[in-house]
Amino acid sequence: MALHTLVGINLTCLLPENLLSPAIFKFRRSLAVSALSTACETEPSTSSVYYLLAHKHRLSHDVASRVASVLSPVGRQKKYDSVLAFFVQMGFTKAQLERTLNLRPHVLAADLEGTIKPKIKIFEDLGFSPEEIAAVVSKEPVILHVSLINKIIPALSWLKGMLGSSKKVAKVLRDNGRLLLTDFEKHILPNIRILMSHGMTKDEVARLIFVYPRVILYNPETLIRCLDTKDKMGISWSSKMSVYAVGVICSMPNGSWERKLLAFQEILKFSNNEIIRTLQRDPKVFCISEDKMRKVKQILLETGKYDNSSIAEYPRALMFSIERRLKPRFEVLGKLESRGLIEEWPSLGYVCRLADKEFCEEYVEPYMSEIDEDFYLGKRALSCKRETQLT
Repeated sequence: MALHTLVGINLTCLLPENLLSPAIFKFRRSLAVSALSTACETEPSTSSVYYLLAHKHRLSHDVASRVASVLSPVGRQKKYDSVLAFFVQMGFTKAQLERTLNLRPHVLAADLEGTIKPKIKIFEDLGFSPEEIAAVVSKEPVILHVSLINKIIPALSWLKGMLGSSKKVAKVLRDNGRLLLTDFEKHILPNIRILMSHGMTKDEVARLIFVYPRVILYNPETLIRCLDTKDKMGISWSSKMSVYAVGVICSMPNGSWERKLLAFQEILKFSNNEIIRTLQRDPKVFCISEDKMRKVKQILLETGKYDNSSIAEYPRALMFSIERRLKPRFEVLGKLESRGLIEEWPSLGYVCRLADKEFCEEYVEPYMSEIDEDFYLGKRALSCKRETQLT
């Protein structure tokens, strides 16, 4: 059929008769007018919330859009603005404000005088600085919506009693604000009892909470499993690293710890005794990924000077940057040896421990006629040269 013929067809003949009746037409027209009216009423109000956030307070488009889509747009801009102004006055950075609103948009609708300010005052009375309060609240803004009497005050009380100072409490809450949301009697106190029944002192429990606050929130079964693993590994509470060992073991889900031990055996060829010694001396080494293990091992073996036993002797070498520390230092030592400027390489531990400035003073500056300083510093953007210029 020709195009002009198709265009000329009366499309009304294809519609059911009842859709063309006056009553239906009037009903559909009223719906359209109603929808248009609603859109005209809603869009400016919604836009006014967006405008308040994005233009007046210079928050990101994504955050402003999210909050505007959640909050009621009618007649509350002044309330929202007062809450925002209070947070700014408290010292919240733009990033902290955006994080708070992204996690908890309804915080702007909270009662400033009756809900928000009393909770902030509790932190102030405990000795928190404005910066610490902003850091804690922006990390876990739901704090502003939980009971002051039943949750926040009891949690702050036991934390202050356990840790001893407001600075330590602030540090712990910046790491894990959920401690303010968890029932002390039902969840935290039983875990403290479990830890102490396994031989930990109150001071050791406090140190564990300070370093690994998440551990105290685990369910009892997980906590007991981690403590049993620690005991099987022969880690005594008399070791100053025992708390860190428990924290590292607990940080790995069920089965991950066993896979990590297997990686040390298969990739690095550690014996059981070497694994235990590493856990006793440097528990955080066990947080290194298997990929990092392989890469460090490869670059060490390529020197021809170090091997698996070198890593076992100084396992902390696994934690240093390959590109910023290991590679450039090995290249410098290789050049010095090839030109007969050193007879043997220092131990792996010694090479890794030296700060950039110290390494330069010992292995670069005495041989400036042989080694261009930029060989070590320039390409790798290390800090030694900059520090030298500042002094």
